[in-house]
Amino acid sequence: MMTEMLDGCKQEEFGLEDNRIHILNDDGEVISKGTLPDSSEKQNEINEDSWLPLTRSRRGNSWTATFHLVCSGIGIQTLSLPLAFLYLGWFWGIMCLSVAFVWQLYTIGLLVSLHESVPGTRFSRYLHLSIAAFGPKLGKIFAIFPVMYLSGGTCVMFIITGGGTMKLLYQLLCDGYCSSKHPLTTTEWFLVFMCMAILVSLFCPNLHSVTLVSFLGSIMAVGYCTMLWIVFVAKGKVDDVVYDPSEVVTTKSSQVRSIFYALGIIAVAFRGHNVVLEIQGTMPSTENRSSSKLMMKGVVVSYLIIAMCFFPLAIVGYWAFGNKFPTNGGVLTAISTTLNYHTSKPLLALIYIQVIISCIAAFQIYGMVVYDNLERVYSSKARRECPKLIRLGIRMFFGGLTFFISVVFPFLPSLALLIGGISLHLTFGYPCLMWIAIKRPSRRWWFNLGLGCFGIALSVLVVVGAIWNLVCRGLDANFFHPR
Repeated sequence: MMTEMLDGCKQEEFGLEDNRIHILNDDGEVISKGTLPDSSEKQNEINEDSWLPLTRSRRGNSWTATFHLVCSGIGIQTLSLPLAFLYLGWFWGIMCLSVAFVWQLYTIGLLVSLHESVPGTRFSRYLHLSIAAFGPKLGKIFAIFPVMYLSGGTCVMFIITGGGTMKLLYQLLCDGYCSSKHPLTTTEWFLVFMCMAILVSLFCPNLHSVTLVSFLGSIMAVGYCTMLWIVFVAKGKVDDVVYDPSEVVTTKSSQVRSIFYALGIIAVAFRGHNVVLEIQGTMPSTENRSSSKLMMKGVVVSYLIIAMCFFPLAIVGYWAFGNKFPTNGGVLTAISTTLNYHTSKPLLALIYIQVIISCIAAFQIYGMVVYDNLERVYSSKARRECPKLIRLGIRMFFGGLTFFISVVFPFLPSLALLIGGISLHLTFGYPCLMWIAIKRPSRRWWFNLGLGCFGIALSVLVVVGAIWNLVCRGLDANFFHPR
């Protein structure tokens, strides 16, 4: 199956006749007919791609893809993986994490193969691939809201997480030493983080130019994940630790709810599928060497690194804390209150700094999707490249909007599973269905259909579990009052 994906572009045969194009499957059957675009239309499309930030530069390679994928794939949600084991136990925790990892890796392979599945066309945006698979109307309905909502919402989460971590870092370093009578509020820390993120974006006009930032963000993300599980190993287990999920939840309804909640934690930890095609779009592609080969090398290397972060942190974290792993409060707050008594301030400060830099770096990748869509609106109407002043305005507008949302809804981390579950089908469901719609394979179509349906069902289950959990535990909706 994986070989079929990698060679998807090679398995197609094309017949050109009087400006007609026929796409054949492996059995020689015509599965799609159409006409080649006129040279003028094709030239306009090429020009427009060269104007937009996602595709302005196609000088990427497998290493740049690795940096982007690691930076965008490891997030603060990773630190909640031991909590999933708390409700699932050893066997089912490792099993569910392994299945989710292989599943999402398979769907990434599908996306990479579909990037150049239509001759003469590169689907460098998730939305464009959805339109090609499901048609203009359904494609936009299925993808435009989830993609924009996920990209923008992720940037809001970065502001809340990064700004909150800046405040924790300040309190840690200045505890008892700073004489300021009016320390910065949480809202002001959000503003500081947002300004830093937008300032960095001004030096990154396109996605390829973010490479150095992604490299730094990747090191920081891998760094704090690795440091945490090493600290857990060094300090050993908490006293009187228990590894029985029935000790945490006793009633049948609570057990079902906790299983849904745990599955959501694992599923939401895997992210970045909405930028995979965009990352591949930064690579060159020729008849002799397609971008799929370069991208798959980057995918393999990056997800080996991600696996070395996810699995040790989840397993060692559960081993160290068991049923005493904190279940309430923000993840970073739980880390600070738990480790503060066992770890030196410099080490904890280093973890905070790594989280902050990682959030700033990942902000650039997810924000680029929004910049690209806004610049496309301008370019399609003005029929020219977006001027630097307009680009500056777009970035400042987006920064101000995300900052405003983070202040209005500072409790969004408490809704992380609900927010992530709504767009989870982009990761586990849609790629399989788009593969069937575009490739129309005569063999193993049922596998992708079943996997796609399961992906959509998983999204529904995660949303149901998140709502159920909120109903039972309640929500501290502190509108306009970040803490």
